[in-house]
Amino acid sequence: MNMEDIIIKKRDGGTLTSDEIKYFVKGYTAGDIPDYQASALLMAIYFQHLDKAETFQLTDAMRCSGDTIDLSGISGTKVDKHSTGGVGDKTTLIVGPLAAACGVTVAKMSGRGLGFTGGTVDKLDSIPGFSTSMEPAAFMAQVESIGIAVTGQTGHITPADKKIYALRDVTGTVENMSLIASSIMSKKLAAGSDAIVLDVKCGGGAFMKNLSDAQELSRIMCEIGESAGRKTVAVITDMSQPLGCAVGNALEVREAIDVLSGHGPADITELSLRLAGVMICLGGNLDAGTGSMATSGANAVPNAGAGLVDGTALARQAIDAGVALARQALDSGAGLAKLRELIAAQGGDPTVVDDPSKLTIAKVAVDVVADGAGYVCEIDAERIGIASQHTGAGRARKEDDIDYGAGVLLHKKVGYPVRPGEVLATVYSGNAHKAEAAAAEVKAAFRIGEGKPEMPILIKDIIS
Repeated sequence: MNMEDIIIKKRDGGTLTSDEIKYFVKGYTAGDIPDYQASALLMAIYFQHLDKAETFQLTDAMRCSGDTIDLSGISGTKVDKHSTGGVGDKTTLIVGPLAAACGVTVAKMSGRGLGFTGGTVDKLDSIPGFSTSMEPAAFMAQVESIGIAVTGQTGHITPADKKIYALRDVTGTVENMSLIASSIMSKKLAAGSDAIVLDVKCGGGAFMKNLSDAQELSRIMCEIGESAGRKTVAVITDMSQPLGCAVGNALEVREAIDVLSGHGPADITELSLRLAGVMICLGGNLDAGTGSMATSGANAVPNAGAGLVDGTALARQAIDAGVALARQALDSGAGLAKLRELIAAQGGDPTVVDDPSKLTIAKVAVDVVADGAGYVCEIDAERIGIASQHTGAGRARKEDDIDYGAGVLLHKKVGYPVRPGEVLATVYSGNAHKAEAAAAEVKAAFRIGEGKPEMPILIKDIIS
């Protein structure tokens, strides 16, 4: 097989075979195919696209390029949740415990943040003592014991994706739906869960800026999941403004605790309940006929999610029943108790759940105040994310250190009335110069207008 022939074939609009795709992925990962040939093929794919079969074959080849996690020894349907990345997105810290409290088996591998979007592992690292590095045996034992574990991705998972993405990033070939979908799904499939819930962000603070692109990406990822035998549902959600009020690691953990305590911001609470509800459906933990929990043994509903989330009235009814169960776990405190149990199991200090002040916040605080009266009409999520990064809460490069106590706390959201001198947000940093500079960026992210704006629709679509 010849790499030049593969490049020419795709350049001219041909369909690559499974063997040709495997040859490219294996050869490039091993260093046998040079960057210039890999770049040429990626550019050909960018312009000529991949069909459904090619996209799955690329995903599967990248999945098989390194270690894969075998969760078959863990009882129950294992459900994973993945977000495409946003500003203030701490849903894993809420959704995981809620779903686990409802009997869903949650085996979660998460990543670190890079750029203006935060990573779940960084948020968890802000909890004193919490370990985000687990050996596979310990990871699986914890999932079997308490129903949930969250660990960082190992360097041995999908090495092909890491190498190909790094090349795409510097060759102008990032913005291709099949390449984006295969990158995301190769990692999700390698992680071994039986079902996957995708939170696809849409808006100014997300990679997908408009709904049609988010829908296309969601459909492709769901097709990949179906081809791999994994039930996959995509929930398209708004990221035109930050999610919740906290942006930054310890700040976001505090807010997650607030949500699980029943007094968090409305948007992050609503979204978390919805995502947990879908996980409950897919996890086989819902009797669609009664809307009650399905227990183990004779009362269990095997694959209860299968066929339910398909746009039908029954599907919506099942999701609503799942949301109701998640709400019960929230209202009863079961979700908060599960977070406490998760923290303790992974070596963290569980008392932070009862006393969030133990999560240290940076000492330098700068308020951002409104100049005039009106309503908050817009909060540029990307600018808030960049400002948070500049406080020290995020990384510009993967090797950068971060300040876990830094970030931005919003006091006003879209639709809120404001008066002159009112505080719009507070910026936290360990460095006064960084705090002042970030505060200026935060102020520029707010647009105040005379009329009350229409509120953004939080959940835009559900695709399976």
